[in-house]
Amino acid sequence: MTQTLSMASDPSQKRWTQWVPWLFLAPALLVFTYFKFIPMLRGLEMSFYRVNLGAPNEWIGLENFETVLSDPNLLAAIQHTLVYAVATISGSAVIALFLAMALQGPARHLHILRTAIFLPAVTSAAVMAEVWRVLYSPTPDGVINSLLSWFGLAQQGFLSNPHQALPALVVMGMWKAIPYDTVIFVAGLAGINSELYDAASVDGAGFWQRFRHVTLPGLAPAIKVIATLGFIRGFRVFTEIYATTGGGPAGSTDVVMTYIYKQGFTELDYGVAAAASFLLFAFTAVATLAFLAWQRRRSL
Repeated sequence: MTQTLSMASDPSQKRWTQWVPWLFLAPALLVFTYFKFIPMLRGLEMSFYRVNLGAPNEWIGLENFETVLSDPNLLAAIQHTLVYAVATISGSAVIALFLAMALQGPARHLHILRTAIFLPAVTSAAVMAEVWRVLYSPTPDGVINSLLSWFGLAQQGFLSNPHQALPALVVMGMWKAIPYDTVIFVAGLAGINSELYDAASVDGAGFWQRFRHVTLPGLAPAIKVIATLGFIRGFRVFTEIYATTGGGPAGSTDVVMTYIYKQGFTELDYGVAAAASFLLFAFTAVATLAFLAWQRRRSL
């Protein structure tokens, strides 16, 4: 007992105790620093240079940023990214909310259904993209086209049609996002006080009135999380697009990430790619912080 008290009162022992968590974190921090933070800083540095492979890089200041901001292909990619992000977030959130409401309860079969619904979330993005590419096959023998033919509907081009490719990718993105959103909504619904529903029922409130005045306000934190994560996920989408359409046909599904990839690994213009990457990072960070600040002001 006396020894324990003396150790607690020893300033050197107290300082050593404060450093113990950092010692455990040190290996991970070193890995992150070497493989993430240093490359990020190196990429920011590259954005101010004309990168010459096999020769010294040439300092050009903000020219790469001017090139990026004046490129009409980037503006089109931003439009596609916005459409994809907004449609995916709103569509998946609505479907996930009703799924979460249907999956409420302690019944054993509901636990099995929750596990089954979450399976798409743990599927590799490349595997998922390949599966949907097969489903969207534009041939008469394609899976979805075969189903459409049963109802007498014409064959569709899907990913090969410039007017249908982006909506088709939105459906695929919703399928991927719905499990995450469902889990978040299930947790949010569990946190709503059931007495509020009982009081609303006593006052004569119907289902939609309870949904509007009890459920939605109680899910405000969950909706904020889903919107924030969906926004970040939507602007960083790459694998699903690249593995299915590669940004085609005719650039109709080009998003910001595929634009950056093409600038760096097709055009070999690493300076422009680095500048576009930094602008995407800055926009995502600022927009996320602004959204969180707006939500915080609304909650006051």
